[in-house]
Amino acid sequence: MPNANHDNQNSQPTYELSQVQRRAVSELLRVSPVADDLATRFQQAGHSLALVGGSVRDALLGRLGNDLDFTTDARPEEVLKIVRPWADAVWEVGIAFGTVGCQKQAPGQDGANQSFQIEVTTYRSEAYDRTSRKPDVSYGDSIEEDLVRRDFTVNAMAVALPQKEFIDPHHGLEDLAARVLRTPGTPQESFSDDPLRMLRAARFAAQLDFEVDPEVVAAMTAMADRIDIVSAERVRDELNKLILAPHPRKGLRLLVDSGLAERVLPELPALRLERDEHHRHKDVYEHTLIVLEQAMALEEDGPDLVLRLAALLHDIGKPKTRRFESDGRVSFHHHEVVGAKMTKSRMAKLKYSNEMIKDVSRLVELHLRFHGYGTGEWTDSAVRRYVRDAGPLLDRLHKLTRSDCTTRNKRKAATLSQAYDGLEQRIERLRKEEELDSIRPDLDGNEIMQILELPPGPQVGKAYKHLLELRMERGPLGREAAIEALKEWWAAQSPA
Repeated sequence: MPNANHDNQNSQPTYELSQVQRRAVSELLRVSPVADDLATRFQQAGHSLALVGGSVRDALLGRLGNDLDFTTDARPEEVLKIVRPWADAVWEVGIAFGTVGCQKQAPGQDGANQSFQIEVTTYRSEAYDRTSRKPDVSYGDSIEEDLVRRDFTVNAMAVALPQKEFIDPHHGLEDLAARVLRTPGTPQESFSDDPLRMLRAARFAAQLDFEVDPEVVAAMTAMADRIDIVSAERVRDELNKLILAPHPRKGLRLLVDSGLAERVLPELPALRLERDEHHRHKDVYEHTLIVLEQAMALEEDGPDLVLRLAALLHDIGKPKTRRFESDGRVSFHHHEVVGAKMTKSRMAKLKYSNEMIKDVSRLVELHLRFHGYGTGEWTDSAVRRYVRDAGPLLDRLHKLTRSDCTTRNKRKAATLSQAYDGLEQRIERLRKEEELDSIRPDLDGNEIMQILELPPGPQVGKAYKHLLELRMERGPLGREAAIEALKEWWAAQSPA
């Protein structure tokens, strides 16, 4: 894979670049069967095809997956003609933006069949006007023209196929070796073309653990207000990718420091409260970033967006509830309730699903509940209510609550951890004894109607609620005791 000629004085040592290129060759050989087959078909139709952007970057980093991005001089209609007879499935969701998607089962280098998700995009350039939320798409005629319109130099590299010619007019390989994010042209032009690229800079910093060039940061800061014309859905999708990245702190700090967070997630910079002169409360912003990282460390099945969002937003009610008490202490009474409402509002503005809004805001609302547990003073009834109120979010609530301990006092941290261990052990004991995950009364609605000789209606609901409260307080009653308790309650409801 020949390298493009550079005269960049800041180039990395040759051995670093050669290591990178060896990884790339290995990755490209792995996907060669499907990539070369597709490229040959484009070549036979009189068109060029190149692996491009993130696929080339990831190949150079040794982390290329089975999602492959290609670029071509063929227009979308021509792309469809080429891929339809070849692909196992084709979709046209992005065709208005010049992208045709397809899926193909093909053998890898080892001969075993793999499933590839492929996108082929016509050479293009995108630009926003000052009043539009949607990019105008115009098609180009050369790959060089296409690459200069890419967001960052590390995403502006291509490998022409099937000949494997490496195309890197903007020194992306050197920036990759230096782990820096720069734009192919001026950052002002790049962000003016598509303001979402400012969020993408933060996202890539979080995903790749790269530094962002100071000129890029300066442009992000100066142009932060341009993000306002980007749709909430696109902003949300970038934020999700950033939050799910391996190093979200890096991206979030960049959003806050550049002023972008003020426009897309203002609750985060608002956490940078001025501490009182005696430092009697923590830096809530720094605490939040630590909680997020500690929650990540407890994830068991990969990144968990609901947990990470709850960790990020759990204290956003503190600025609105901060009070300086007469004894000099600082309080944040009911910040969890206020924070849950703020979470619902912000997530709704960012067009999150109702289910995700419900889950994240519920975790924010419940995150302080454990602190009433003390050293185990809760009754079994209180433990049952804790489990019932958390419902299917209980495992996440465990993780969020544990993560919320950021004290440097080792004794205090150990005491909190032991208390939560004790709570989890009690939950497990009750779970085994009482089918705790599906707490319900000992009698169902039909049985209540039969015993009390009632038709369907609100009285049945009241009776059910009464029995549920008894179940929460006393645990399982058994059928006979439940019938007796129901009749006693009904007698008390009836006029003398």
